Amino acid sequence: MPQIILIQISGEDKPGLTSSLTGVLAGYGIDILDIGQSVIHNQLVLGVLIRIPREAESAPVLKDIMFKGYELGVTVKFRPIEADNYMDWVNAQGKPRHIVTLVGRRASGTAISKVASIIAENGLNIDMIHRLSGRVPMGGEAAPRHSCIEFSVRGTPRDLDLMRASFLTMATEEQVDIALQEDNVFRRNRRLVAFDMDSTLIQAEVIDELAKAAGSGELVSSITESAMRGEIDFKESLRQRLATLKGLDESVMEEIARNLPITDGAERLISNLKKFGYKTAIISGGFTYFGEKLQERLGVDYVYANRLEIKDGKLTGGVIGDIVDGPKKAELLTEIAGKEQISLQQAIAVGDGANDLPMLSIAGLGIAFHAKPKVKKDARQSISHFGLDSILYLIGLRDRDTD
Repeated sequence: MPQIILIQISGEDKPGLTSSLTGVLAGYGIDILDIGQSVIHNQLVLGVLIRIPREAESAPVLKDIMFKGYELGVTVKFRPIEADNYMDWVNAQGKPRHIVTLVGRRASGTAISKVASIIAENGLNIDMIHRLSGRVPMGGEAAPRHSCIEFSVRGTPRDLDLMRASFLTMATEEQVDIALQEDNVFRRNRRLVAFDMDSTLIQAEVIDELAKAAGSGELVSSITESAMRGEIDFKESLRQRLATLKGLDESVMEEIARNLPITDGAERLISNLKKFGYKTAIISGGFTYFGEKLQERLGVDYVYANRLEIKDGKLTGGVIGDIVDGPKKAELLTEIAGKEQISLQQAIAVGDGANDLPMLSIAGLGIAFHAKPKVKKDARQSISHFGLDSILYLIGLRDRDTD
């Protein structure tokens, strides 16, 4: 049998180190079966799995590698790999992979330990750990907005739903956000992000603001909360709320639109999505008048929402056309994906209410954003402690890649 040997190299990183060491292997015509390298604080860890043909001798190769390591000032260790162990490794290449993303205010040892424990309890192995957020300065320089650690894990979870529930509980305890995604070709090729508007892209419920102007604020607010929790049918709740707006002057809408509070991180997120070629959409149970104002401000590609009926400069208390409820949101997301000729697995949907769940469930990445408890429980991912720009980490972007 050919000899299979793992070469482990560690020490201070320097230009040309990997080239010099692999150059020795090239000189002997050695096959490299696997290679991996990481650098933490200028300290290199390099692993090279090699196969030495049965007709060749290992001693000269290993001797020259050891000598080259001495010249470069690094430590070199060798570990023979048994054939059975090697074949176990080869056969493991078909196992499912997942990405776990941890976002916090800082990289807490407690949070990282708890994440690693949940991963281990579910029978998964951690292959790689990366820091996506920027480096933390010790002086007076501005620190990164967030800390983000990404874990690449391998294996089939014993109970995926229970694993998600464990992460959700831990996220609440540690005041962090955690996402668990299947690591497949679609995760690396997202092309569309669709947002709910009220309480997602903006920190307000527009219909509540309209109701305050109409004198029905408390009633409408209570109906809105009940609808977002999924306690009453969205269409019926919208009709009830709209009826209280009958006779409101349309000029009120302009004043409200001018003062819409944009959600933290929304502008940074959308500007970076545009930079990387993503299409963006607003799919809202709110109103087109306000969605179109946001479209102008943020540069969103698509807007779908309810169109308020106005006669003689007054709201009639009705809408024109079909009401955009939960099923309609999923239908519209499907329609946009079709126009863009992409799979729904390449789409991201973001929302906070029960009426967002249908589109969150069909998107490749569905995110409950600062959502009601029912929505957080039923959605596959959630962001509850940080801004919308945290989504950049969930699609694998590093701070150094973004504006």
